Amino acid sequence: MSDKITLVINGETRSCLPQTLPDLLQQLGFNPRLVAVEYNGEILHRQFWSETKVQQGDRLEIVTIVGGG
Repeated sequence: MSDKITLVINGETRSCLPQTLPDLLQQLGFNPRLVAVEYNGEILHRQFWSETKVQQGDRLEIVTIVGGG
């Protein structure tokens, strides 16, 4: 029996273990300081990331912030 859940991340279906948002971002290779996250259609303020546990069917859009001129 698998404990994995299915999420949609940037339009792609992915399987992972239930975990907090910062842990998921790290697992996916994102630098949490350089991304913005839309969680189930709402921009999720960074102060709530550590208490947000991803769940079956969640939809996330993760946007990387790029600096430059």
